Amino acid sequence: MTLLAIESSCDETSAAVIRDGVVLVNIVATQTKLHAEYGGVVPELATREHLRNLTPVIREALATSGVGFKDLEAVAVTRGPGLPAALMAGLKVAEALAYSLRKPLVTVNHHEAHLYSPWITGEPPRADFGAFEPSVSLIVSGGHTILVHVEAELRHRVLGSTIDDAAGECFDKIAKLIGLPYPGGPLVDKLAKEGNPRTYDFPRPMIRDETDDFSFSGLKTSVRYFLEKRPGLADDPKQLRDLCASVQAAIVETLVAKTVRAALREGVRCVTASGGVTCNTGLRELLAATCRKNGLTLRLAERSLCTDNAAMIGILAERMLMAGRIETDPDAECKPSWPLG
Repeated sequence: MTLLAIESSCDETSAAVIRDGVVLVNIVATQTKLHAEYGGVVPELATREHLRNLTPVIREALATSGVGFKDLEAVAVTRGPGLPAALMAGLKVAEALAYSLRKPLVTVNHHEAHLYSPWITGEPPRADFGAFEPSVSLIVSGGHTILVHVEAELRHRVLGSTIDDAAGECFDKIAKLIGLPYPGGPLVDKLAKEGNPRTYDFPRPMIRDETDDFSFSGLKTSVRYFLEKRPGLADDPKQLRDLCASVQAAIVETLVAKTVRAALREGVRCVTASGGVTCNTGLRELLAATCRKNGLTLRLAERSLCTDNAAMIGILAERMLMAGRIETDPDAECKPSWPLG
């Protein structure tokens, strides 16, 4: 099977070509520089860039892979969650392609694609579902923090999610309070590597709560009050590194503790993690060490597949088609759908 996948849920325009579980090419056009001056993603600008980028990105993906429109057997696209107008840009292009080619149109939940991205490995990337086993999966990004029990392939149950800010949003907002440019999360991670995470004691929100939900708005508020009482602290390089390390420790320890606790409770032997924040060095290291200590297997999404990309959309779409799970009529109306559950 050969299919074209399209992703446009936020500020990355991506197209990928998938053939028999192998990612032939995965093109991503990012908008980070465009949104940097505003300190975050501006939905109207993001949508406008998608409209500019979709055609050249799709053409590049097909040309690089050596696949023509006539070779495609299906078209896949993100249906949500995300920025509604940005999603609609990709969705309408995919609908038009599927309709004109008279090929199946597969609409994919963005979270569910992240859920299975840790099973895409190698070079070129390929689906490794032969090694699939039940797991507890952490999906953690700028917009989402979700814990999921994956009971079997294409069957899952949401255990918990954030009740306010996502972990990635917390990273970026605290970075802004400190005075770091957008996107601040990666900069916090970089500075934290040279800091002492025990210098400042910030709260670990809901870490002992019996539910699998998360909350990070209180941590953000705690850091804001901390900085108000210590003006100029972030101007000192050493104290800045210690502050970043302490903030990162609070976020990462919360994520890891709740993920591993859920895995042990659900009786699975595998933990997976995906989403943009999974690029964070501290999270990857602590999650690996804690899983090892508890006898759990850990699968982390490749860094190139942690952020928004069409490769994971295409891989999941192919599995959905093979399982006969979806409506494949190219004339069918497609509506954005949010809940992973």
